[in-house]
Amino acid sequence: MKIKSLSLKNSMLLLVAITLLTSCGSGSQTTEQTKDSTTAQVADSSSAQVAAKDYLKETKEEKDARMKWWKDARFGMFIHWGVYAMPAGEHKGQVLKQDQIGEWIMSSLKIPVAEYEEYSKQFNPTKFDAKEWVRIAKDAGMKYIVITSKHHDGFCLWDSKVSEYDIMDFAPYKKDILKALSDECKAQGVTLCFYHSIMDWHHPDAQAPHYPDYNTNQKKNPNFDKYVVNYMKPQLKELIANYDPAVLWFDGEWIPEWTEEQGKDLYNFVRSQKPSILINNRVGKGRNGMQGMNEYEDAAGDFGTPEQEILAGKSDVLPWESCMTLNDTWGFKKNDNKWKSAEMLVHNLADISAKGGNYLLNIGPKADGEIPAPTLERLAEMGKWLKVNGEAIYETKSLKEYKEGETIRYTQSADGKFVYAISLKWVGNALNIKNIVPKEGSEIKMLGLDTPLKWTYDATKGLSIQIPKELQAENKRPCKYAYTFKIEGAEKQ
Repeated sequence: MKIKSLSLKNSMLLLVAITLLTSCGSGSQTTEQTKDSTTAQVADSSSAQVAAKDYLKETKEEKDARMKWWKDARFGMFIHWGVYAMPAGEHKGQVLKQDQIGEWIMSSLKIPVAEYEEYSKQFNPTKFDAKEWVRIAKDAGMKYIVITSKHHDGFCLWDSKVSEYDIMDFAPYKKDILKALSDECKAQGVTLCFYHSIMDWHHPDAQAPHYPDYNTNQKKNPNFDKYVVNYMKPQLKELIANYDPAVLWFDGEWIPEWTEEQGKDLYNFVRSQKPSILINNRVGKGRNGMQGMNEYEDAAGDFGTPEQEILAGKSDVLPWESCMTLNDTWGFKKNDNKWKSAEMLVHNLADISAKGGNYLLNIGPKADGEIPAPTLERLAEMGKWLKVNGEAIYETKSLKEYKEGETIRYTQSADGKFVYAISLKWVGNALNIKNIVPKEGSEIKMLGLDTPLKWTYDATKGLSIQIPKELQAENKRPCKYAYTFKIEGAEKQ
């Protein structure tokens, strides 16, 4: 039908009416919802508006160039930290079981939103020291940090203009934790990245109405799309614009509200904000269980995410990063003292690197910002090992045969000139290997020692590297836990 032209006065009245209807349609504002509706509306992008470019269709060369720094880094620090560190595994006399992790306490013990908010109102990490945290990571040999900007409980560790449920507006701390870390990472040369939960137990348009079953596959929140458009996307845009993360590490994608199509849309949305950013494969639905690799070929995401496990072998299809804890939990849980040994951690790093993967090792600070002493001890030991053996880990590539027997792992220098044989146990009087052919007349050294080692090579028997008598005394060796031999040569064909 035709619409008669409106007078200026009538036009203004119509505009006001539309505005009022729009603002009333979303219901009452809560702390989880938008503080600034204009910010949310500007930040929102539908699938058609996200980007003119489909970033999922980049070439292999483009992806390799974008991911180079990450592949070269090999070793990063995961930080699970938030309000869940306050109860630390116990709420009103209920204690989490051994197999229940700290950051899931809101769901595991079915704590109502309002009740959980009381912990948020007390979260005051006065011992948090961004400079010290970054120094600890750097001294441990970690090249990047991935911290929980927002976990499943919905609490935000930055000064969000989209929500009041954050460290500045809801907690007594009143300091932007992500800003402090961003500044320190830049100052100390460590790359900052963010974990971000798709699932949200606090926001009424996400998971909260499912209480007491926050994490359920039985029913969907009908308002979830509103949460994505008016809350999640604006917050992600905020994080990228204000803190410039190198990676967005998504999680919580298993909920029934989330689809692969939404994941691909979100992937494009994030990369439209920062084309060089890396995104894990939990952005969509492609992850195949805890093994973390893609279930199908065209899944969204740049790298796989094995959780609490290391791939059995190499992956020539999808880059990968194994995320693992130092004990049994991610977020701080006061009764979890099942700490992995420094030896196990070093062996994990060597094994993962030989298979071409990255090692994302988690720490769970206490509520006050203090890092537990057993964590500090183990990270320091890894740092000592990497100061001696780092060139066998960083900027290396994987051989076709990445291992020999159960105790030898191989990596190769980026230029292909050197092979590093990492022995996961002390080799005794000689290291005997068959997979590597040394260059005739070249030197072989143990990393950490200046004096070349004597060696012989036989096409049938292989390479034999002699170990000096004085090194049989443990205190005379350049390091502990694993020993690296730098060989100018190549893999036997």
